[in-house]
Amino acid sequence: MQQYISCDAHVQKFQHIFGGAPDFITAAPGRVNLIGEHTDYNDGYVFPIAIDKYVHIAVRPREDRRVALQASDVDERYEFSIPTFSDRRVLPLPISAPAWSKYLVGVATLLQRSGKPLVGMDALITGDVPIGAGLSSSAALTVSAALAFLTASGLEMDRKELATLCQRVEHEFIGVKCGIMDQTISLFGRADHGLFLDCRSLEHTHVPLNLGEHVIVICNTKVKRELAASEYNKRRAECEKGVGILKRWLSDISSLRDVDLAGFKKYEGELPELTLKRCRYVLEENARVRQAVDALKAGDLPAFGNLMNASHRGLRDDYEVSCKELDLLTDIAREVTGVLGTRMTGAGFGGCTITLAHRDAVEPLRTRVMTEYPQRIGIEPELYLCSVGDGAKVYC
Repeated sequence: MQQYISCDAHVQKFQHIFGGAPDFITAAPGRVNLIGEHTDYNDGYVFPIAIDKYVHIAVRPREDRRVALQASDVDERYEFSIPTFSDRRVLPLPISAPAWSKYLVGVATLLQRSGKPLVGMDALITGDVPIGAGLSSSAALTVSAALAFLTASGLEMDRKELATLCQRVEHEFIGVKCGIMDQTISLFGRADHGLFLDCRSLEHTHVPLNLGEHVIVICNTKVKRELAASEYNKRRAECEKGVGILKRWLSDISSLRDVDLAGFKKYEGELPELTLKRCRYVLEENARVRQAVDALKAGDLPAFGNLMNASHRGLRDDYEVSCKELDLLTDIAREVTGVLGTRMTGAGFGGCTITLAHRDAVEPLRTRVMTEYPQRIGIEPELYLCSVGDGAKVYC
């Protein structure tokens, strides 16, 4: 079985904090979305990969309903009791509660409400998914926590249902109306494969990447995404507004997924300019995802790269979720020989870009990014190759 971290080190730290060995460790990965941004909450198509960066939780079940959590990387502790089946409220956490604890409380609450009788646990949380970088550290934490509670309680759950439950945690406890992509890829990722996901049905296909001499490079702007949550919800509302207007003529649609580009062009003049731009981006991006998967299956990596570039332009100009830092990184990358395509990934307003490049282009790209970006922005970025990992597991 794949070892995601050093079991010995994690076990020793758990023993030091909780006075005994853990029974098991859960691991859930972050993700990079190769193409298909902001389409998931519009019931559209996405094509993410699970990356080899994980949130790990070492767990020892308890006989009571108490949950004792220690977040190793930030040296914070939080404890709570698992709510009863009859408690339907979203319980407010104390002001002093660390932000990450909301995800654990949310998972326990929704699992319990779904009819899963949970036991308490001692848990040590650690991970290497960068926080606030657009690599879905929150979904990794939520999925890892869900597996921890279920395994501690001797329970199982269908992974599609679990993805939906973890999405609800974001909606009901965090206030971010995210789509289903991040939770799904964290649960269903496969090494060296992308996941072509239909976000309405949750049907998915693992597609071999077959990149040959090309690699995926992640560049982290190191810019925190302060606007991401509020603007994310605004973009979702703008898309829903567009659907509401288009229903006057296309009565059978329930989301932008149901609108084709030809039908949209017929009625786009009826939409306010801002709504028009948001909807146009989503429809074009859905088409790009399908084209990108076809290009990858055909071994046409230059076509895949061109679609990545077009995706970034749409995110920058129509969806308006890019920023100067993301745009600078993509501009730099496109000027490097051997780079086939580059785009922002994640919610936007900071975070990371992904770049498809020949192996020989990695060092020239690194040199230019590490030189030009600090000169222009005044921040040291991070750049690393992305290995495509497996989805969430329980091990040790």
